[in-house]
Amino acid sequence: MMNRREFLQTTALGAMAATISAVPAWGANDSKREIKKALKYGMIDIPGSMLDKFLAVKEIGFEGVELDSPNGFKLEEVLEARDKSGLVIHGVVDSVHWKDTLSDPNERVQEKGRKALEKALHDIKSYGGTTCLLVPGKVTKDVTFEQCWERSIANIKKVLPVCEETGIMIGIENVWNDFITKPDDFARYIDEINSPWVGAYFDIGNTARYSPPEQWIPILGKKRIFKLDVKAYDTRKKMYDGFNCKLGDDNINWPAVCAELDKIGYVGFGTAEMAGGNKEYLADMATRMDRVLCKA
Repeated sequence: MMNRREFLQTTALGAMAATISAVPAWGANDSKREIKKALKYGMIDIPGSMLDKFLAVKEIGFEGVELDSPNGFKLEEVLEARDKSGLVIHGVVDSVHWKDTLSDPNERVQEKGRKALEKALHDIKSYGGTTCLLVPGKVTKDVTFEQCWERSIANIKKVLPVCEETGIMIGIENVWNDFITKPDDFARYIDEINSPWVGAYFDIGNTARYSPPEQWIPILGKKRIFKLDVKAYDTRKKMYDGFNCKLGDDNINWPAVCAELDKIGYVGFGTAEMAGGNKEYLADMATRMDRVLCKA
């Protein structure tokens, strides 16, 4: 079977070969890095239907969007908005992974989490995307690091047949769950699952609390990083206050991040995951994304 990671990194949208077009080779356009701008659907605070929202963010300059799953939308509504706007629904976020965690001590909760993940994989296949973003678990007073590691990996492995069936990959996000806080652990976690269907959904801003994001990229490398979340974080502020800033007004070393992405030859989506807003706010964010991703 074709190596899934290599396939995704040489196409614009990954799977669904009948509907995708090839991305220019890395470095073919020296003036622009081949990172496609996307945003989370929940950030779009624009009145109107889903189609109205899609058309607006497409006009602003975004190329993709991520929905939650489950989301309550009718499939026809989603596909109409996608097709008439030209906006790519490149992935979904498993919206119950913080509640029904794969690391929970209760096996019934774990099962609910697996079922939700399976549904998310089927949902994004219907939308024509390639990935489901997953927070694999969290360390709590009732769940040790080792238990989170073992339970989440065991449950993800149970879902791998659905990945093969749908052709959809699971992107593990690094978040503030007191679990994966070091790049070496992130790489080791993915390697222990040992599947081309599971890789990193690397959140640039989330790493800054622990260590500079540019230090994570070479350790994870091209084969492990499926997609990027783009988020501002200012380590000069206290904890969660660090997220209260705009892209480029933080103290992330974005040129260093871009340089490391260049070195591994990253091609794909960079999805904004920040506070939402109206059309003018999102237009400013699109401009800032170009700037921090060294495309402007």
